[in-house]
Parts: sequence; structure tokens; C-alpha cells
Amino acid sequence: MTSVITSIWWIAPIASIFALIFAVYFYKKMMGANEGNDTMIEIAGHVRDGAMAYLFRQYKVVIIVFVVLLVILQALALFGIQNPFVPIAFLTGGFFSGLCGFIGMKTATAASSRTAQG
Repeated sequence: MTSVITSIWWIAPIASIFALIFAVYFYKKMMGANEGNDTMIEIAGHVRDGAMAYLFRQYKVVIIVFVVLLVILQALALFGIQNPFVPIAFLTGGFFSGLCGFIGMKTATAASSRTAQG
């Protein structure tokens, strides 16, 4: 029974690696596509600038809330009210969530004119 559980446990990491490989493949394929004419490229640049400005404005607020919650979670861990790994999990989860948002926004804005070009 233990070997079955161990085997099943490895499904998620292996599937994650395959998913990341496919994501890189599709990203490179998308980036190799034609961006369109000069007007489309210019408009896509403005969209990209606006999207990144929005994202960084949003991150400014999120970072403040994130730091406050991290301090609270750390205090609770120091007083022994909760597991000391909770602040670490919160920190890594927040970091990777922000990283995914950034990469997703960069990818989406890079794909916009390529999608319109068809």
C-alpha cells in the first residue's frame, strides 16, 4: 500500500514538469508569430505599457496588505499559536502568485497583436 501511495505522490511533480515544458514550448511558438503591421505593434506597445502600469499599481497595494498579514502570521508563530511554517508558506505562496501574475501579464500582452494578426 505504501508503494502505491508513493507512486501516486510523484504524479503531481512529474505532471508539473511536463506542464512547464509545454508552457515554454507554447510561449516560444507564440513569440515566433508575426506581430502584425507597424500600427498594430504600436497599439500593442501602448496596451503593454498600460497593463504593466496597472499591475505595478496593484502590486503596491497588495504588498502592503501582504506585509501586514506576514507580520501578523509571524507574531502568531512566535507566540506558538500556529505552526512556524505558516509564515514561510505564506511568503513563498505570495511570491510565486505575484511572479505568475507578472509572467502572465507579459505573455498576454505579447500575444495580443499576434492574436489579432492571426
